[in-house]
Amino acid sequence: MANTSPHLLLLSAALLSGCAGLPDQQLAKEALKRGDSQLAEQHFSQLAELGYVEAQIGLADLQLANGSPADVDKAEQTYRLALDESPRAQARLGKLLARKPNNSAAERREAAQLLNDSFSAGEPSSLLPLVMLYLQYPQDFPDMNVQQRIATWRQQGYSQADLAQILFYRTQGTYDQHLDEIENICQGLISEADTCYAELATVYQKQGEADKQQALVERLMSAYRSGAVPAQRVDDVASVLADAELGQPDEDTAQEMLESIAPDYPAAWVSLARLLYDYPALGDIEQMQGYLKQGRAAALPRAELLLGRLYYEGKLLPQNPHKAEEHLRKAAPSEPSANYFLGQIYLRGYLGDIYPQQALDHLLSAARGGQLNADFALAQMFSQGKGIQPDMASAYVFSQLALPKDTPAATELASEVNQRLAPTERLKAERMLREERQLRGNAWQEQQPMQAQLP
Repeated sequence: MANTSPHLLLLSAALLSGCAGLPDQQLAKEALKRGDSQLAEQHFSQLAELGYVEAQIGLADLQLANGSPADVDKAEQTYRLALDESPRAQARLGKLLARKPNNSAAERREAAQLLNDSFSAGEPSSLLPLVMLYLQYPQDFPDMNVQQRIATWRQQGYSQADLAQILFYRTQGTYDQHLDEIENICQGLISEADTCYAELATVYQKQGEADKQQALVERLMSAYRSGAVPAQRVDDVASVLADAELGQPDEDTAQEMLESIAPDYPAAWVSLARLLYDYPALGDIEQMQGYLKQGRAAALPRAELLLGRLYYEGKLLPQNPHKAEEHLRKAAPSEPSANYFLGQIYLRGYLGDIYPQQALDHLLSAARGGQLNADFALAQMFSQGKGIQPDMASAYVFSQLALPKDTPAATELASEVNQRLAPTERLKAERMLREERQLRGNAWQEQQPMQAQLP
């Protein structure tokens, strides 16, 4: 008995006590498939206490999915229980630490080590998050040559490294200079990496290859109907087809694709409404409202965002700031654009008075979520003293962050603020700018997916 596993002893004790509700990992997985996360968590939790690694990972996954800060902390602790025995736990914890809000430099370096170790141990899903971490926080990895590292992985035959190469081109602004290479990569990987459908659609859109685009769409829809590709990928490609900034749009085909998946994929209802917003000839406001009704019934924040925007703008629906505020507030926790519009409502006095603190809070949230328009609005707010005391150091920070808008107004404002900034404030302003950029590193991953998502 001295060599008997403590796990076995615990399980034997449970059996001897006549426990009728023994935990079962298979039952937990079946409960997850049915959507019964409470029952799954109950089984995983009991097995995790007995030391079962797969149950610890399953429990941590559920805790992470709950999303609250307390649950994320629990997930981190639970993943750590399985670290020594599972590369998958290393990968999960590495991704969690990399995306953790306000993570420290030490946590980011630990994340990189965990992702690198798990990738070396056979977890291919760790490679892309690792590359994103290197690109996102270069100051934490000063000796890392990301392009050289990707090239080495590609030479070693890792397919995820090819996708990492595409990500590198996107983040470095050189995507258009490598369209032929991206096409070759994704033609070879499309069967194992369905994100390549969206990449190939982007390439063909930019190149004006209508015949190739049509063949790709036919292949995609066939794969979707057979269950080989999820509906989300159809939504992604439809968004590419509708994006006039990528090339000649094909909004009719995009509409057909979205209508074919919407009954089983509620997010497509919102994409359809957005399509009608961008291309009014495809339908009328009643049809758009019908789409949004379906999206709101599925509790999709993007539906609330678009409806709030319609009431905010007053173009397709009568302007109604109070209704706009109501819908935008529902979308704000997950949609940065909603915070931008809320900030404008409070800043412009659309509700009958100006609420500067609320405007500042929502615009800052939007800006940190990647909304350059919010950075521009904040720069104006601080430079002109709209409802607050003028603060040229803060105006400098946000005017610099708004420069990627690449508009005459943004450039002019940044130049004006730079000239007005007192020499005694410049060091402070530069320090604040570095700190703000550092803080926003966590939002960077959301702005740099393999294929950008339209709001």
